[in-house]
Amino acid sequence: MPQPNNEQPSRPVLLVRATAFWIVFAPTTVIAAILVVLMFPFPLTSRQAFVITYVRFILWWLRITCKLDHEIQGIEHIPPDTGIVFSKHQSTWETFAIQIIFPAQIWVTKRELLWVPFFGWALALMKPIALNRGSGRAAVEQLVKQGMERLDAGLWVILFPEGTRVAPGRKGRYKIGGAVLAERSGYPIIPVAHNAGEYWPRRSFIKYPGTIQVRIGAPISSNSKSAQQILQEASGWIESSMTEITTLKD
Repeated sequence: MPQPNNEQPSRPVLLVRATAFWIVFAPTTVIAAILVVLMFPFPLTSRQAFVITYVRFILWWLRITCKLDHEIQGIEHIPPDTGIVFSKHQSTWETFAIQIIFPAQIWVTKRELLWVPFFGWALALMKPIALNRGSGRAAVEQLVKQGMERLDAGLWVILFPEGTRVAPGRKGRYKIGGAVLAERSGYPIIPVAHNAGEYWPRRSFIKYPGTIQVRIGAPISSNSKSAQQILQEASGWIESSMTEITTLKD
């Protein structure tokens, strides 16, 4: 695993910091999920406000314990109207951070996540687009139908076009579904690149200190473009930005 800082603390220090983070993160995540479930009589906006408060706390605790912060460039590219976010997926970190970067939103996720006790039940109450990815074209049609409903209702649609987490320095296969949604709905795509995987690696107990770099690109218009053209433009921007980000060191 690449070490983002030139002077990393010793492994015992990293383990102590990570332990302090997990001791709070694990139980509060369960508690937050239970509270979201108990908020089912309240409107979606109330549940979203609660989740955002929880996310801010977790990112603060990550900064305090693991000395891991983030820096965003391109925040001015977020348009006032709703759009479709195409984000790089390397880590768990971005599933938290994106919730405070973009306005009211819903997520495109795997249907199986809704079956996870507490977490999945809470997720189901956040109006996600839960896809059976093995259903092929039917999943794309579900994404388009429900995605247009969410967008027209003023909710951003957040998705990871590679479908799963990809290790730093690697590129996954970008799936066409989100681009089809953009083509048919007319809403723009806002591409997001970040290097969170260098600091919060997949399946890693340790979190490395440093500053995660986040880049938000200018909206990619979907007007008069095919889904394939939209996908190529979005993936090209993300991957070229990833090349630049991986050269940035604290």
